[in-house]
Amino acid sequence: MATSVRATSGGSAPPAAQPPAPGTGSRKQRPSGRGGLRSTLYRLDLKAVPYVFLAPFFLTFAAFGLFPLLYTGWLSLHRVELGGSAQWKGLENYTSLAGSEFFWNALANTFTIGVISTVPQLLIALGLAHLLNYKLRGRGFFRVAVLAPYATSIAAATLVFAQLFNTDYGLINTALGWAGFDPVAWESSKWPAQIAISVIVTWRWTGYNALIYLAAMQAVPQDLYEAAALDGASRWRQFLSVTIPSIRPTILFTVIVSTIGATQLFGEPMLFGGSVGISGGSGNQFQTLSLLMYEKGWVTGALGQASAIAWVMLLLLLLIGGLQPLLSRSNRSRNRNRAGRMRTKDGS
Repeated sequence: MATSVRATSGGSAPPAAQPPAPGTGSRKQRPSGRGGLRSTLYRLDLKAVPYVFLAPFFLTFAAFGLFPLLYTGWLSLHRVELGGSAQWKGLENYTSLAGSEFFWNALANTFTIGVISTVPQLLIALGLAHLLNYKLRGRGFFRVAVLAPYATSIAAATLVFAQLFNTDYGLINTALGWAGFDPVAWESSKWPAQIAISVIVTWRWTGYNALIYLAAMQAVPQDLYEAAALDGASRWRQFLSVTIPSIRPTILFTVIVSTIGATQLFGEPMLFGGSVGISGGSGNQFQTLSLLMYEKGWVTGALGQASAIAWVMLLLLLLIGGLQPLLSRSNRSRNRNRAGRMRTKDGS
């Protein structure tokens, strides 16, 4: 039986719901007015404000880092003299460096001074860090004391050591005379001069590297030392078998950083040589790449050749810096292989 629905109290039936217009569906309408502006500002705050905070760094880097680097590269392809205009020369500045005995002499001096200053420096720093890692009386004082040379300015330290290594009245030659040795020409001879400069570098940076090694040693788990002691390992064996392998990445880091610093060596040889410091001595016996670059740019006025030397130094530093990830990857692979052999041995 059909039924009908009537409106009550004399009213009319409510109108039927109209279907949504095609294409609209249940889409929400965007807020308008102040709500839409607030939403826009909110999205802008999320996306743009981080770049605003980072902009000062990138602007400073572009102005004082990237632009000088690119401009130096442009100068290295030109013949430029102080007060003159630039003339395109292409790779002529680089080819002239390849045939220059002064360039190869400076490169060899940079290498030798870097080796005889970096190797003793890191070995002494490793030994100091190992001693400071023990519970010594006054350990805090010694940790501050080893960092004091690093806080000393290059000029002050070099001038003091220049007096110590003076050929005529220096304390080093006086002590050698007491021991029955002849005085050494520390400034005019090649190897004595390079050794004296290496002593200055070693004195300044040994404490800094020692504190880096000390921080790495303190992160080594004590369980490894306890297990080695239970196996009957002496302190020296623990140092070789536990400490050194545990801080190998830190050692690699200090080797790379010290090598980069040796490549850029400038202040110590210049101040040690006095009036002939820029040329690296009377016979260029301790002239480094940095000193040669300074001499070419500001003494002879050949800015194009100085820029070419700067780019050669940059390529050397990039090559040295690229060795770190390769050596780190090799170290990790060696550790994984060693761990795999130990698991295989334990399983068998």
